[in-house]
Amino acid sequence: MTHEEEYIESLYPSDPQLEYVKETLRELGVHDISVAPGYGRLLTLLVRLCGAKHALEIGALGGYSGICIARGLVEGGSLCSLELEPEYANLAKRNLELAGLGEKAEFRTGEALERMKELQQEGRRFDFIFIDADKGNYPDYLEMAIALSNSGGVIAADNLFLRGKTFKETSQGRSATRVRLFNQRIAADPRLECAVLPAFDGMAIARVK
Repeated sequence: MTHEEEYIESLYPSDPQLEYVKETLRELGVHDISVAPGYGRLLTLLVRLCGAKHALEIGALGGYSGICIARGLVEGGSLCSLELEPEYANLAKRNLELAGLGEKAEFRTGEALERMKELQQEGRRFDFIFIDADKGNYPDYLEMAIALSNSGGVIAADNLFLRGKTFKETSQGRSATRVRLFNQRIAADPRLECAVLPAFDGMAIARVK
């Protein structure tokens, strides 16, 4: 973290539920790529501000962002979490249950684009969607997220800087090139109002018109 980010984190008390998620990932030897704590708090705030009842998360890992999103949902709200790996989905499910949020969460495993198409076929719509999965599919996730959003819904996406790779012309791997395309699209899409936050690893926040 930068000095600025360290200072901001020092202002807040520790969060035992979220710290436990990180602990479970360490115990399993899983690289912790959970959303930054500051952005976790932002997710909760965004969900509350838009009054979201139904939220969709693309990428569960250990349940860190899922807890943050579920905390902000209105009473009777629900979180649908998509995760490629059954092991991570089960871990996230357990961690949300331990946080007292298990009744809000539904988990679907497998390729996220396929699960999103299923949700579309089922007629599901969401007030808040968080994209934090494989970066190579970010442009496709964005298109599906717009299709699955209610008017006035919010779409957020993490890791838009790829720890600096996004800015380097020499970085021409699939993740870097696809995230650049995602950034261009979310900034210019006439169906959206969007801002990109430059802290941590970069996050886009967009409102669907």
